[in-house]
Amino acid sequence: MYGHLLLILSLVLSLINSSFSYFITVDAHAEECFFDRVEVGTKMALTFEIAEGGFLDIDVRIVGPDGNVIANGERESSGKYTFAANTNGVYTYCFSNKMSTMTPKVVMFNMAIGEAPKGETNADGESATKLEDMIRQLSGSLASVKSEQEYMQVRDRIHRSINESTNSRVVMWSFFEAVILVAMTLGQVYYLKRFFEVRRVV
Repeated sequence: MYGHLLLILSLVLSLINSSFSYFITVDAHAEECFFDRVEVGTKMALTFEIAEGGFLDIDVRIVGPDGNVIANGERESSGKYTFAANTNGVYTYCFSNKMSTMTPKVVMFNMAIGEAPKGETNADGESATKLEDMIRQLSGSLASVKSEQEYMQVRDRIHRSINESTNSRVVMWSFFEAVILVAMTLGQVYYLKRFFEVRRVV
């Protein structure tokens, strides 16, 4: 009984996708690149979201080991790129803020890397058992759910920041309007007072 549970647990741990989430700051006129070495056929998924900075946009580029551009996005606030490695080697994904003159950008991104396909076969000529396939699908679903949760947390943080900024601007504008009204009222009182004083002297 316990032997089967340990076997299933070890299979889950060995088949679960590698998924890394990061928060980085990309300065103005700067570019930040990251690298992953994978085998041909490995599925990869890059998810990103701009958390802070300017108009919440950034340029994204994914380049394969052969130098070919797999994906290229300009001034994007969020996105998801899914692809399979077409050759062995190092894959590069970069976030560029070169179009910004002075505003740094805070980027949350997650690169999920699947397990490399296996060419081994068992005695029956099957590439994997049904249990391994089910565990692999479950691990992929768990990684996807985790990525979506992190994405929603960042979206909630961004929307809360926008709401707080809007509220503070409304308060400041209301205070400014009140100051202007008081100043205009005092000015009119002073003008009328001076006007009647001049009429009385004449």
